[in-house]
Amino acid sequence: MTKDHHERTVTLDVASRFEMLDIVQTVLIQCCGLVGFDDEATHYMSVAVRESVVNAIKHGNKQDESKRVHVLFTLQERALEVQVKDQGAGFDPTDVPDPLAPENLLKAYGRGIFFMRQFMDEVQHSFPPKGGTVVRMLKRVPA
Repeated sequence: MTKDHHERTVTLDVASRFEMLDIVQTVLIQCCGLVGFDDEATHYMSVAVRESVVNAIKHGNKQDESKRVHVLFTLQERALEVQVKDQGAGFDPTDVPDPLAPENLLKAYGRGIFFMRQFMDEVQHSFPPKGGTVVRMLKRVPA
């Protein structure tokens, strides 16, 4: 890794409050522009990142304002990686119901992880020993 890697990151550390979403979105949009994504890709990425931060606030940190959500943006040559980390108990991604199953199609919730997987090139969940959930998402600029 080059020294430049560390100079092309932006880290946000926000309270578990939904009004913080707009700050995350603003930073994401700026990062997308720097990497070279078009408006459509930026829109879909913002949906994925918003869902991830909402999950961190709502499900991870249970809207406990004393808990933080950390968002790390890493600008790469032709890609953007976003990591969202909460301070919750973690979860099993395989336990999340399939939003495309007939019994779930009309529900107004439960599509966050689905959207992340649809709109990003890579989505990974990890659960550090100290607790919390880290969602790592990567999107490449199309050739």
